[in-house]
Amino acid sequence: MKKLPIQKSTLAILAVLIPLLVLFVYVALRSGPLAPVTVTLAAVENTSVSPGLFGIGTVEARYTYKIGPTFAGRLKRLVVDVGDRVKAGQVLGEMDPVDLDERIHAQDAALKRAKAQFDEAQSRRKYAVTQARRYEQLLEVHSTSEETDAAKRHDLQVADAGLNAAREEIARVRAERDALVAQHGNLRLIAPFDGLVVARDADPGTTIVAGQAVVELIDPVSLWINVRFDQIHARGLAANLPAKIVLRSQAGRSGTGRVLWVEPLADAVTEEVLAKVVFDQLPETLPPIGELAEVTVVLPTLPAGPVLPNAAIQRIDGKLGVWQVKNGDLHFAPVTLGIADLEGQVQVREGLNVGDQVIVYSATALNAGSRIHVVEQIPGVGR
Repeated sequence: MKKLPIQKSTLAILAVLIPLLVLFVYVALRSGPLAPVTVTLAAVENTSVSPGLFGIGTVEARYTYKIGPTFAGRLKRLVVDVGDRVKAGQVLGEMDPVDLDERIHAQDAALKRAKAQFDEAQSRRKYAVTQARRYEQLLEVHSTSEETDAAKRHDLQVADAGLNAAREEIARVRAERDALVAQHGNLRLIAPFDGLVVARDADPGTTIVAGQAVVELIDPVSLWINVRFDQIHARGLAANLPAKIVLRSQAGRSGTGRVLWVEPLADAVTEEVLAKVVFDQLPETLPPIGELAEVTVVLPTLPAGPVLPNAAIQRIDGKLGVWQVKNGDLHFAPVTLGIADLEGQVQVREGLNVGDQVIVYSATALNAGSRIHVVEQIPGVGR
């Protein structure tokens, strides 16, 4: 059989096409859609988890006092302003007495008159007692009638009633006078403790009603943070747990504190648990009331168990799991998770064992047929 001659031009074309085809296949397998997906791996470790709670709160004063008069009147003077520090017993301002002094003088006069009436009633009773005894003795010797003796005893009863009425009148007038004197003593607005003035709600000349606040004081030593935590993650929150506090005005600088107590009433609308956190040591510059703060509460450390990075968790077809690498093969392993900490570590209750290799990050989405290329770190992705 006679072979067909191959032309030199055909050989030249094949010599060019074959390397190009090989190059194309190589490029497709290395950088095209058939290329392996770059991934980073992590091993399931047997370690303990220190869970933490993160919440947002506001700086508040534990002790706040609103100081004002106990009766309606006009503010005469006010000697403090917002930001002033005051001492216990210091006079902050004074109310105008208006006619209070005159009313006290009137009660003094009424008290004198009541005492005079009491003295008169006491003299009448003394005389009535003497007459009643005298006529009682006369009746015994039959020197007077029973009607006269009964009249004298009646006069004694009237004198006793008058004396009691005079005594009650003195008590009434004295009580009214004492009330006015006490009211006069409340004309001065006095600081009940060493504090800081945070509000001034009235100016001199303003008419103030009973119970209205003129000045608001706080105890700067009693600052705390009213913190809100998500109810889902609030398990284990209790008093005396340590906390880290970062004030909004001091970003980057954290302080320490502790949970004072957990409120027994949660917020049903926002689904949050409320807690009060106090500073271990107050900042040198006191934060303003109402400033936001980030609070991280450290919960008790849990026993050691299988732990993996939270970034490895995926949800595929409604199932929670991880991409596991076993003998070079890739498959999706459903898992049951436990508690996570603030460093990105989460407990594995079911589905994995200590030492199993799982994919933490991947350059693109994975599927069961994906080929992978393991690297230490993917550019632009945290380790």
